[in-house]
Amino acid sequence: MSETLSPAYLTALASQIGFLSAFLGGFAATFVAMILAAEKPDRVAGWAMGLAAVSATAFVVAAVTSTTLVAGSHPEAPASAALSDGLVRARIVSALGFALGAYLLLGAIGCSGWLRSRAVGWTTTIAAGLAGVFVTLSIVSA
Repeated sequence: MSETLSPAYLTALASQIGFLSAFLGGFAATFVAMILAAEKPDRVAGWAMGLAAVSATAFVVAAVTSTTLVAGSHPEAPASAALSDGLVRARIVSALGFALGAYLLLGAIGCSGWLRSRAVGWTTTIAAGLAGVFVTLSIVSA
């Protein structure tokens, strides 16, 4: 069931998702570059790099669709844009892109510690897992 959100609320929400997506997408892209520069890439590095790369692209999608939401919910937006099914799709794609980007970035962070040692690997995996639980709780309660 799709609940109708006020334009002001939708604009604020989309602005925050867009900002966070741009920031975290840049972080994920930097993460990919750092792994590419690693001296001895292995299978774990490939997983971390792949997760971070898909995360970065998911965040790009979320940032772009958030911009669509902000534009479409502007008080002076044309009525056809404000009431279009495109805004509903943009809202769904933005939320999915943001969630996918967040989970995959956490997966990449979890994998990254295994490049150093078993102890660091367990630390980053546990930290990423706990963060994933809190992200899930935040998304579900929103």
